[in-house]
Amino acid sequence: QLVAYEVKRMRAEEGNKQKILRHIKELAEKLYKNENPYPAVTMHKVQKPTEGCHLRLHQKPFPRLDEGTVQWIIDQATAKLQTAPPAVKAEKKCMVPSGPPIAAIMDRNGNALANSARRLEVVRNCISYVFENKMLEAKKLFPAVLRAMKGRAARHCLTQELNLHVQQNRAVLDHQQFDFIIRMMNCCLQDCTAMDEHGIAAALLPLVTAFCRKLSPGITQFAYSCVQEHV
Repeated sequence: QLVAYEVKRMRAEEGNKQKILRHIKELAEKLYKNENPYPAVTMHKVQKPTEGCHLRLHQKPFPRLDEGTVQWIIDQATAKLQTAPPAVKAEKKCMVPSGPPIAAIMDRNGNALANSARRLEVVRNCISYVFENKMLEAKKLFPAVLRAMKGRAARHCLTQELNLHVQQNRAVLDHQQFDFIIRMMNCCLQDCTAMDEHGIAAALLPLVTAFCRKLSPGITQFAYSCVQEHV
């Protein structure tokens, strides 16, 4: 509804802090009411007896309860419950128009999609530098690549790029290349969630059995030996 109806109002309020705050307050109240549709029920507090009250003289005996009166009160409450409306409100469904395109809202703050595309570009560039042995350039981009791994799109991009290099028969790496690729894979798997198990993690499986380095004549270390501890 905000996207559909409120864009003009939000634009008109820009620069006026008081109006923006009032708008936020209204929104907050709506959200709160949506989560808490029923007012809190006030509980009757029964006071605890004070210490040593049982030692007092002139104690009034507890009044004898009349069985008929008690039963009448219970019957009254039961009858009320039976005629009471159901506790849960029936959900009203309504169609909300799509409103202006999302770009119209985001043009002032810069486009989120452009940000995402830049991150993927950084991942691709860094991997290219590693395979071209331009280690200084790769090192500069490396922190940004590890930050980008928080997003699923970047993790997916990593598996795709590495797969392309395997297909080009570039799976045997030198020690520095191997170290860079392992660190990327570890970071990628570390940020994976259970939802990524059959996507990102599954895509990495054939890659970790392909990438390797020669430790000495006749001895080859594969990438899986460095990433196999991940759940």
